Amino acid sequence: MSRYFRPIPSLDPADIPGSFVLAGGWARFSQVECLSRGAAPEIIAAADLPEEDRAPLIAPRVPIAGLSMDVPRLMGILNVTPDSFSDGGKHTGVEDACAHAARLLEEGADLIDIGGESTRPGAPETPETEEIGRIAPVISALRAQGVSAPISLDTRKSGVAQAGMAAGAAILNDVSGLRFDPALANVAAETGAPLILMHSIGTPETMQSLAEGAYTDVLLDIYDALSASVAQAEAAGVPRERITVDPGIGFGKTQAQNLAVLNRISLFHGLGCAILLGVSRKGLIGRIGGATDPEARGPGSAGVGLWAISQGIQMLRVHDMEMHAQAIRLWRAVSGATRG
Repeated sequence: MSRYFRPIPSLDPADIPGSFVLAGGWARFSQVECLSRGAAPEIIAAADLPEEDRAPLIAPRVPIAGLSMDVPRLMGILNVTPDSFSDGGKHTGVEDACAHAARLLEEGADLIDIGGESTRPGAPETPETEEIGRIAPVISALRAQGVSAPISLDTRKSGVAQAGMAAGAAILNDVSGLRFDPALANVAAETGAPLILMHSIGTPETMQSLAEGAYTDVLLDIYDALSASVAQAEAAGVPRERITVDPGIGFGKTQAQNLAVLNRISLFHGLGCAILLGVSRKGLIGRIGGATDPEARGPGSAGVGLWAISQGIQMLRVHDMEMHAQAIRLWRAVSGATRG
């Protein structure tokens, strides 16, 4: 029976005997929750873990496109699509897109994630040439304007990835976890780009209809799927240290499944990769927070984000940058996480 080890993070200012620094970051852990299919969870001392199981939990994560992973990082969302769920059509022109990127960076973004295809539930596939036509001019314009911050390209397609890298992107972000186009891993390997692998099922058109019966244990199933995606990327030549994982909140998951993943999100440190969380303005926030309008979901998004970074999650993908940046500054000051 496979066992999965979830570190139980602590930010208490006291140095707890027998504790370890989590992933080289700002949290520590002295206990882990041992999970396995069909068995009750068990709490064990971190010091009692076999070295091979503890190693991925404590190994410092290497910088991603020059950004160290020992402090929480904020990825600003720049959708150049007409139909994204929250901001579709607002930044489709090159000038407007560049202006929004500048605002995100001024408000505290560490990097920009640009996407030319909506992958919201129910969204149809965008033709590759159309997607390239949306993202490449914006990336080129940002570089021409002297923007030096890392640019992440949100795409499922290897052809778009090649065009985006040629235009000046630094990171590839695949919401399909290499299921849609496995050749995207080859682009990352050939260019040396860090690769973000997100968990999802089906396609944007079908994923929510599949969610109810898709999992036997949603947390462990997602962990295993991401582990397989990471192994696939490694086989293509992408080192694990350049891979970031994302559990894919809202992508083929019910509300109960999303909450189960968020509740024990620190499990994914066991993959030995940095972790990205994208929950900004999603339906989960609106339903629980009572915010019908996606643009009113910033406070709820920041609340979930603070929970995630308290669990050692290294990067948040967000819309409301100023709100998240301020929340994290205060959270770090009062929690003692400035030690990271």
